[in-house]
Amino acid sequence: MTAGNGAGPRPTYSFTDLEEDELSGAGRIVPSGPGAQGEVDLTATYLGMHLRSPVVASSSPLTGQIASLQALDAAGVGAVVLPSLFEEQLEHESQEVDRFLGLSSDVNPEATYGYAPVFEDYNRGSVQYLNLIREAKAELDVPVIASLNGSTTGGWTEYAKMLTNAGADAIELNIYQVAADPDRGGRDVEAETLDVVRDVVGACDVPVAVKLSPYWSALGAFAQRLVGEGAAGLVLFNRFYQPDIDLETLAVGPRLVLSNSEELRLPLRWMAMLHGRIDASLAATTGIHEPTDVVKVLLAGANVAMTTSAVLRHGPGHAATLVDGLRAWMEARDYASVEQMTGSVSQRSVTDPAAFERANYLQALTKYSSEYVT
Repeated sequence: MTAGNGAGPRPTYSFTDLEEDELSGAGRIVPSGPGAQGEVDLTATYLGMHLRSPVVASSSPLTGQIASLQALDAAGVGAVVLPSLFEEQLEHESQEVDRFLGLSSDVNPEATYGYAPVFEDYNRGSVQYLNLIREAKAELDVPVIASLNGSTTGGWTEYAKMLTNAGADAIELNIYQVAADPDRGGRDVEAETLDVVRDVVGACDVPVAVKLSPYWSALGAFAQRLVGEGAAGLVLFNRFYQPDIDLETLAVGPRLVLSNSEELRLPLRWMAMLHGRIDASLAATTGIHEPTDVVKVLLAGANVAMTTSAVLRHGPGHAATLVDGLRAWMEARDYASVEQMTGSVSQRSVTDPAAFERANYLQALTKYSSEYVT
């Protein structure tokens, strides 16, 4: 296998045996070595789709342009997730069409609904987004996943069907809401989210993955309920862009801060705890910056590793660094395939399963040291 993707020749690694002490408290290590030609199998399965690699370009401005999508494709990603089509955008479009259809409706008594097509028959979707799907499908060699961002039930779910009709291979439903109303309890919020998932799954005939925030009181149980409503996969976690205060103007507004590898630990924990416990694909997102980040989430149980901030920071070609780094790590440790390593350090596989659940405050604090702590 070549280094590929314009990354240049890879360094040569020698295979070494794992020492006994390296296995203490470790996961299920069953390396069988690369294939006859010294190749490792990087293919992965996500939402029932066969991907050439487990590195997926997540929703970002880079996935909204054909040129950068082609660059990500060339860099070796297994799939791409297009930017989100937001519920607010859809509501605005509907309101604008309603206003348009009402113009001149009373000019002629026969023009009951004005001179434009009736609302139900009018394509009020985002034409630009649908065209992006069609063009991406025509230009790319990898699956194209459309993204819907919404939190309430309603007519906007018909857009899910429009996205699939445009050629999307799957839909990522981005549940993005802040449950700030003190009069609404957790059960109400969960019920509304389950309704949204049920509506979207029922509106299209392609797999639907649900992208969640970590802010659920019992995420494991809720994950099971989402799968019960038809979710084919879970993407963990949605990273909220928190508001900030401008001290000059005292205005409140969003502030975009890219993630870093330190943020990997939360999705890493939940990949490990959910692997093998739910009948759905798992995608880890937030904190995927280096090849070692990809390795960790796969070992924990993720089917794919999604990256956004890293390719925004370093460019689409960084995806090749992640893919080639994963390949080199596997070769150095005699792993034959991504399938073989996936979940080998999940909660169900490690010698100390409780390690993924303990807060470990005492151990972390007692081991912390700095120039101010002796």
